[in-house]
Amino acid sequence: MARRRFFVDEVRNGQAEIEGDDAHHLTRVLRVEAGQMFEITDNSRVWLAEVDVARKNLVRFAVVHEIDRGPELPDTVLYMALIKFERFEWAVEKATELGVTRIVPVEASRSERGLEGGAKKRVERWRKLAREASEQSRRLRAPDVSDAIRFRDLVSVGSGVRVWLDEQAGAPPLADVLSAAGKEEIGLAIGPEGGWADPEREQFAAAGWKGSSLGPLVLRAETAACAALAVVVQARIQSNQGDAG
Repeated sequence: MARRRFFVDEVRNGQAEIEGDDAHHLTRVLRVEAGQMFEITDNSRVWLAEVDVARKNLVRFAVVHEIDRGPELPDTVLYMALIKFERFEWAVEKATELGVTRIVPVEASRSERGLEGGAKKRVERWRKLAREASEQSRRLRAPDVSDAIRFRDLVSVGSGVRVWLDEQAGAPPLADVLSAAGKEEIGLAIGPEGGWADPEREQFAAAGWKGSSLGPLVLRAETAACAALAVVVQARIQSNQGDAG
């Protein structure tokens, strides 16, 4: 069984610490005790470390040795329209598990009123959720969760292959759109309940984004995000296999 991995702010003089609520979670919920071995990462390197101190508000690790950090995740940015927060949080967690490197909340024209203001108060919670999901999935880096932006600012951001999901008939399958993405950054825009409005579709097209489809069924926004990211993962695997061949 793979060891649990935890994020630390820094490793200094062969030691690292986790304090406060995070330490309380480790000791009271995960039952971390002195003498146990875990992996720790500072978002750039990974070490095998032994728990030296395990108290309510402090967990201290002593580094044993550095270990292979594994392959880098290609840049995949999820531009997620704001939806009800409990569902948005679920999307943040699952998108992190599926390897997204950045999550950008977007206020779309069909996002419920008041969600953008609420997002300002929630963004730190979303970052914590992404960090916890990164630990669970043994990632090297936790994804960045940005402050919310408005749709008018979305269409001009990003690089590489930029795709919006469109439930209207006639959009090409997402897998086909991503077939030539290679290692380019992939930007994936998921609409709110009711989908993107017609003016938003027009702005996407004018800015060079590509419309795509996940099939004939209408999915909830958070389900669509997970399904689309699974297609992205498969496209990355196929690209790597092609490079190896």
